[in-house]
Amino acid sequence: MPERMLLVVVLALVAIALVRTEPSVSAGTNSPRGTSSSSFLYTVAKQYEPLAWISGADRFPFGATIMRHDSSGNRPLVPAFAATADSSVSFDGKRVLFTGKLKPQDPWQIWEVPLAGGKPRRITAGSENCIRPFYLPGYLREDRVVYARKTAGRFVIEVAELSGGTPLPLTYGPANFLPTDILRDGRILLETSYPVGTAATPELYTVYSDGSGFESYRCDHGNARHEGRQINSGDIVFASRSGLARFTSALAKDVPVSAPAGEYIGEIAETASGDWLLPWRADAKAHYQLMIWKPGAPRLRHSVIEQNADAIQPTLIGQRIVPKRHPSGLHDWPNANLLCLNAYTSKYKFAADSIHSVRFYTRDGTGETHLLGTAPVERDGSFFVHVPSDQPLQIELLDGAGGTLKRESGYFWMRRGEQRICVGCHAGPETAPENAVPMILLKSTTPTDMTGETAHNASGGR
Repeated sequence: MPERMLLVVVLALVAIALVRTEPSVSAGTNSPRGTSSSSFLYTVAKQYEPLAWISGADRFPFGATIMRHDSSGNRPLVPAFAATADSSVSFDGKRVLFTGKLKPQDPWQIWEVPLAGGKPRRITAGSENCIRPFYLPGYLREDRVVYARKTAGRFVIEVAELSGGTPLPLTYGPANFLPTDILRDGRILLETSYPVGTAATPELYTVYSDGSGFESYRCDHGNARHEGRQINSGDIVFASRSGLARFTSALAKDVPVSAPAGEYIGEIAETASGDWLLPWRADAKAHYQLMIWKPGAPRLRHSVIEQNADAIQPTLIGQRIVPKRHPSGLHDWPNANLLCLNAYTSKYKFAADSIHSVRFYTRDGTGETHLLGTAPVERDGSFFVHVPSDQPLQIELLDGAGGTLKRESGYFWMRRGEQRICVGCHAGPETAPENAVPMILLKSTTPTDMTGETAHNASGGR
């Protein structure tokens, strides 16, 4: 799959601007309950299954409750609700989005409540489960919310106006998707499976708030990565099979975080002093508890310990940086254009002059794969195609005899009216394009049509 896809004006590149605590203890030892002077929200659950979403299951099979922790102690945020989780504080620190059930038999829905007190109001509608909300920046204030709705058995990320209206789906692949954070540059950080369309390994991706520009955050796939959060430095900290790790802009691969022994699930909340408030447990037999850790320190300190329950999802109360608002570059077109600059630019090695053509596939609601068409690939590795929008897409590179050189294992999509340029095929987001006009555009500025009955299927670019 093209891993670095940039929004473009027609045939031209456009760069997207882009707590007082108990004495510290060694990880793994039993210690008395501690407190923190910081104000934050957290979730208490009898049982927490952090990766249940990857198969569309409930992360809180026995319910959950959002607690408010401050100088007055710990208390439920909205005590009238049967279940609450997934708190997200507004950028001005005055309101909270949360996932809630007013009655035990209700579906999970997105609600909002003032932190100063007041009646909660329901944001989402319908009988489907809606979970994991985050505020999105608006022109005047946080006027939009992003969350995941379970539709036809899988979680689809949507954006909705807080004032109401029809929500906009952002994800179109055959997988479960959950938002995990809103990055400072306006992109939504999300988690889904790798390859997309399987339930194998959790991986971190990004997408813009109009559903365009979907891509993996890094291309060194294989190690499970989930629950990513952006910290003050701009790095992304997340959970992996080996513990905590981070993405830093200077490196193309993730970097392990040397933290005290134990099990971590991500969900980092960084305080103004640089401490990390995070869930931790000694082993799989224990419950997660909230700990405070100064990165680099040999010990964790207790913040919140819940007896016979998991303490998770810490969310600081207070003002924070408002992310940039992404200006949509989508056109009022029914389909989308994709220009690949050089399919040879890849983490996979292809012999010179070996790529002759490219096939595109889609997948229907029953899981059946369908061939959309074949397009020529020029000697410099470039191709230009017109593809269906808002549905799964998969790429296959072919040699001169029609044999498969490489086929995607998963899927990506393009939004209605989107124009994207990819540097190469699975090239990695750190790869820059060559300063040259691709041969395919010198030959023709009309993309190969793969959108239906009029689709033109070319055998190759030679």
